[in-house]
Amino acid sequence: MDSFKTSADVLFILLGAIMVLAMHAGFAFLEVGTVRRKNQVNALVKILVDFCVSTLVYFVVGYGIAYGVHFFGNAATLTQSSGYDLVKFFFLLTFAAAIPAIVSGGIAERARFGPQVMATALIVGLLYPFFEGVVWNGNLGFQAWLEARFGAPFHDFAGSVVVHAFGGWVALAAVLLLGARRGRYSRDGGISAHPPSSIPFLALGAWILTVGWFGFNVMSAQKLETINGLVAVNSLMAMVGGTLAALVAGRNDPGFVHNGPLAGLVAVCAGSDLMHPLGALVTGGIAGGLFVWMFTLTQNRWKIDDVLGVWPLHGLCGTWGGIAAGIFGSEMLGGLGKVSFAAQLTGTLAGVATAFAGGAAIYGVIKVFVGLRLDPEQEHEGADLAIHRISASPERETLW
Repeated sequence: MDSFKTSADVLFILLGAIMVLAMHAGFAFLEVGTVRRKNQVNALVKILVDFCVSTLVYFVVGYGIAYGVHFFGNAATLTQSSGYDLVKFFFLLTFAAAIPAIVSGGIAERARFGPQVMATALIVGLLYPFFEGVVWNGNLGFQAWLEARFGAPFHDFAGSVVVHAFGGWVALAAVLLLGARRGRYSRDGGISAHPPSSIPFLALGAWILTVGWFGFNVMSAQKLETINGLVAVNSLMAMVGGTLAALVAGRNDPGFVHNGPLAGLVAVCAGSDLMHPLGALVTGGIAGGLFVWMFTLTQNRWKIDDVLGVWPLHGLCGTWGGIAAGIFGSEMLGGLGKVSFAAQLTGTLAGVATAFAGGAAIYGVIKVFVGLRLDPEQEHEGADLAIHRISASPERETLW
């Protein structure tokens, strides 16, 4: 029976890893549908290459920093407990690789390929595992201090802060250092619209992400015996809340509608195992409205050219999710309790500070010593032809 249980856990977390791996196709097609046609090939290549680089650095360095586990023994050692430690690495790798996938959407259409790969290696190999280990493995005593101070540690069941807010705030640093796409904003205050190239591809990416998210959230239990249907229903309710709020706030705009479920799912990750379903619905609804409002504000008023809106979607909705777990996870609002609002606020702010400062340091150093942007001619030509020497569509159509 012990052997059967171990094998069942291996299969459970393996299926979760596969579902989250599939989400990277969602990241790719969401970006493909949002960028102009002359940058579609680059979007596809970036997501795949970033995932592969993430795998290497997380296997060699990052996983050890986060959990103190290394994979340099012989095969017999690696396959103990039916290889559960290996598939757990695979599952958590898919989370780690989401960070550069998030960043990719923010810096699309003007970032050089090589420097972005370098940044991916540093983020997934060093920066992200540092904070991941602090929250999910109790490194450096931060969680113990929060529990002693506020009566509960920082709770982030499936990564509203550890993954999504972290990726979004790293992306904001990168976007600010890169600057806007050429021609996006004029000196006289005018704004040049760069509409999505393909709403169907954008919608496909959103749907792939939405379906895979149930593996992201539910299978964060990591073992079959701790699976909880509450996580699935809360994820569903947050998705619905985010979609409907984005529909109303975005006035039927299809780009907002298809990002709405993602906003809700980002926000519910942290407290999906604690909240009442109605709390999850409200959490998702607030996230959907927050995304629409902040995307519009950052693009049109603050003139921050975050192409896919990854800072509002992941950075801000993830930040809200960390705090919301401390609100709707409380017994007073129908949650399971054992969570502290003060601990949630402190842990969330720690994640935001680590991500933004770390992202600014990594991209800042690369900008100084290597450079981040394509030159003006390459950016006008498009990353597909400038970097990959091939376009996604006939050459006469690659400009828009």
